[in-house]
Amino acid sequence: MALKYRFRPRLLPALATLVFVALFIRLGLWQLHKAEAKQELQAQLDRHLTEAPIALPSEITTPEDWRYRRVKVQGTYDIRYQILLDNQVENGAAGYHVITPLHIAGTEKYILVNRGWIPAPAEHSVVPSTSTPTEPQEVTGSLWLPSTKIFALEAPASSGAWQPVWQNMDMERYLKSVPLKLYPLVVRLDPDSPAGGFVRNWPRPAERIETNLGYAYQWFGFAATLIAIYLVLSFKKVEQ
Repeated sequence: MALKYRFRPRLLPALATLVFVALFIRLGLWQLHKAEAKQELQAQLDRHLTEAPIALPSEITTPEDWRYRRVKVQGTYDIRYQILLDNQVENGAAGYHVITPLHIAGTEKYILVNRGWIPAPAEHSVVPSTSTPTEPQEVTGSLWLPSTKIFALEAPASSGAWQPVWQNMDMERYLKSVPLKLYPLVVRLDPDSPAGGFVRNWPRPAERIETNLGYAYQWFGFAATLIAIYLVLSFKKVEQ
């Protein structure tokens, strides 16, 4: 008596396998697209880092086109609406990024300047003090476009006392909170700029590309494994 194997698929396992394989492939492609987007941002940053800083135009209607562009701006810091961006880590230490409006010389316009990182006090409820030059400054740096994908439990903008500590750089919320004509981007102050900066080790956008690629290969591996399991279980022994 000879034993042979025949492919005898069943409807429900086939449908379940099809659904989950499609899901795993979609998740893998999503992670690949995220990695590709970060690679493009990295290439965009590298291109602009080699360029000389330029002056800001009178208006910026498409902020995405100005991401990572190097700029040079003259003006005076206005600490009335300065914010401390919480949960910023530098060499394993918790702290804040100091973001201060700069009143651009000869105009009514302002632009936010991220002046760098400061350590948090031992008591987190204490708002740290910062030193800010009062004389006009020449600011050089790269433009940063804050994310619009923000989930926060912070209080909405109000007419009460200014809230100096923020959990996210929510540009929409900031624009509603201040009576300033403001550009919709932030200047990350150059590490070698003397314009009132703190610790400035700016992260690169491509730092987690390998993580996204790893997740993509993982999801594709799940899809391949599920197909293999389905095929093995669908072959049945038959007597000849």
